[in-house]
Amino acid sequence: MDENKKTLTLIGAAVVLAGLALLLAPKRITPEAFLDQGAPFFPEFTDPNEATSLEVIDFDSVSGTARPFKVEFADGRWSIPSHHNYPADGKDRLAKTAAGVIGIKKDDFRSDNVADHEACGVIDPLDAAAGLNGRGQRVTIRGGSGQVLSDVIFGKAVEGREGFRFARVPDQKRVYAVRANVDISTEFKDWIESDLLQVDKVKIDRIQLRDYSINERTLSIDQRENFVLEQKEGVWKANNLKSDQQVDSAKMQSLLTTLDDLTIVGVRPKPPGISASLRKAEGGQLSQADLLSLQSAGFYLTRDGQLMSNEGELQVHTKDGVNYTLRFGEVVYGSGLAVTAGTGERPGEGSSGASQNRYLFLTAEFDPGSVSEPKQPTSTAFLNKPDSLWTEADRADKSLQDAHDRWQRNRETSRTTAETLNARFAGWYYVISAESFQKLRLQRKDIVVKKEDKPKSSE
Repeated sequence: MDENKKTLTLIGAAVVLAGLALLLAPKRITPEAFLDQGAPFFPEFTDPNEATSLEVIDFDSVSGTARPFKVEFADGRWSIPSHHNYPADGKDRLAKTAAGVIGIKKDDFRSDNVADHEACGVIDPLDAAAGLNGRGQRVTIRGGSGQVLSDVIFGKAVEGREGFRFARVPDQKRVYAVRANVDISTEFKDWIESDLLQVDKVKIDRIQLRDYSINERTLSIDQRENFVLEQKEGVWKANNLKSDQQVDSAKMQSLLTTLDDLTIVGVRPKPPGISASLRKAEGGQLSQADLLSLQSAGFYLTRDGQLMSNEGELQVHTKDGVNYTLRFGEVVYGSGLAVTAGTGERPGEGSSGASQNRYLFLTAEFDPGSVSEPKQPTSTAFLNKPDSLWTEADRADKSLQDAHDRWQRNRETSRTTAETLNARFAGWYYVISAESFQKLRLQRKDIVVKKEDKPKSSE
């Protein structure tokens, strides 16, 4: 065989082998699991304003039970069903949560194996057959007709990828790693206006601590002390001070700060009769059931119709003319829903290790005499003249009129504020923390101290 023929034979064999190799080489397979990578979880949910309810379900591994929390729009307002339909002032949080869920994408496929659900922490908290470990947080958002807009189980944080969590759809086994920019809270305090009094401490100018006890059998009152603190020219004074005594400024500031920062720990609905009476509505007569409700929380009506409490009361007055009355009632034991909503609560029962929160009966009213009415102008002739023709008397009258108008506007604003607050307070017994109660329930000895000795001058 000559060299040319030999070369052609070798080339032909190489081409055949190359073709066979190409034909027999394994093809690259793209798994179905990766086809939707980067796609949104809920492509039809695009408008956060469609959301009318949010339900978050956590799992309590100690009790072995699911803990649901829900916020919904019903009867023209946002409320929290688990807490007696208390107003959900934090409704903007729902829109932000919904917007965060809309933005969730299937960033990274992780597993199609059900056996991996526990390690990823995406087991449905409602799964009765599953064990205690590996449960996730299920977030369900619904629209106005009750249709499910989104339903996802968030699991553990993805190690090494900040801001990522494992997630899956409840009826699917596939698990993804997702960038979860979602602020999900099941804390009652996060969904309400927790600032109870809505008062600025710099506006408080008088505090009255009424220290008394009440005989629960005869409803008679043992008045121990009426301790009054009043701010005059920027300095706090107390009634019946001795010449060598003064108000402890640090304790005073602590008291004012506690009032400014006073937050709601829990709520209980008042019977309709009590609420109507406080709102000055018709039919506000108290029934025997109403009286029993009051007494169970530590509040009593005396024979002359005064509302009293078994732990005394605190009256707080502001420069704007809003007067708050805080009446302290029975101890509230427990934690979780037992405190925030009264679920499973047994009045009067508790243990030394339980958190001893406190019932609070809160009212507000307007004090029309808080700011004296300024002098009115002797004449309003300036109203019918161009200001270029005003006399000195006209300008003086205009100044008086402006001051009186400001006084009138501020007066009406304060009246409206007091009425709005009282209407909000009327329907509820509040629960405050034991710490707040201890800081508010002071006596004279807690805040009045001896004056510091003046330092001797050096000779």
